[in-house]
Amino acid sequence: MNDTPGGLLGPAEIRDLAGRLGVRPTKTLGQNFVHDGGTVRKIVRAAGVGPGDRVVEVGPGLGSLTLGLLDAGASVVVVEIDPPLAAQLPATVAEFRPDLADRLEVVGADALDVTELPGPPPTALVANLPYNVAVPVLLTMLERFDSLRTVLVMVQAEVADRLAAAPGSRTYGVPSVKAAWYATARRAATIGRTVFWPVPNVDSALVHMERRDPPATTATREQVFAVVDAAFAQRRKTLRAALAGIAGGAQAAQEACERAGVDPGLRGERLTVEDFARIAEALGDSAGPGPRAAS
Repeated sequence: MNDTPGGLLGPAEIRDLAGRLGVRPTKTLGQNFVHDGGTVRKIVRAAGVGPGDRVVEVGPGLGSLTLGLLDAGASVVVVEIDPPLAAQLPATVAEFRPDLADRLEVVGADALDVTELPGPPPTALVANLPYNVAVPVLLTMLERFDSLRTVLVMVQAEVADRLAAAPGSRTYGVPSVKAAWYATARRAATIGRTVFWPVPNVDSALVHMERRDPPATTATREQVFAVVDAAFAQRRKTLRAALAGIAGGAQAAQEACERAGVDPGLRGERLTVEDFARIAEALGDSAGPGPRAAS
């Protein structure tokens, strides 16, 4: 029997489902299952989704957040990499909320490999993202599905700080700039460890994002991101030195920065996404793949 209000999954239901499936959460897949109904409702409220919204959820696990999103009135398409979990999810919804089952679709796949989704284009991404692939999954979904207007993801607190960081801050880096290409981002709330099974070693946080137009530039996204990667590959270097590899030398890097109206003596951590776009435009075709920075 489900004792959690609203037909959501509580600790007993989570453990029962996992036991039935023989599932033990794995670090490899970054699995930590939310078992607190209050936290699920908090996430759904922060996401601001409801009737008429088409939500894509990545990594639904046992279905805690899925049930909350369906209960809010949204239609939901989930992407789950773990075959037993993907197969079980429709049965879980049918068991706990049979009245909502017709608004759920399941895609059994790695989110990094998904290029299309069934049904109407998704308007929102709402997910408890696996810690180990949170940034790549987020950026991939924003790139491939331009119908996404809003994002609400739960990630490791440190990652949340990076995604929402402003230029000049200690946590500003590659994820900050690349996320800013697609959207504005802010940290929405902190989530404690005890609402998960198993309990993770770190705190989590919610990041809310609103889609915006990318910077106006003749450079491609790939060219801009190549400049970003090069600038942060050795983040203590000035732009003159850091961009030398993709510009054809330090002098060429300096001249490109000057044409872009950016001081070549600055470090990448001081630049906005618009600054990086102007540098990429000034570099032109030479802004190809360069050194990869750590995300």
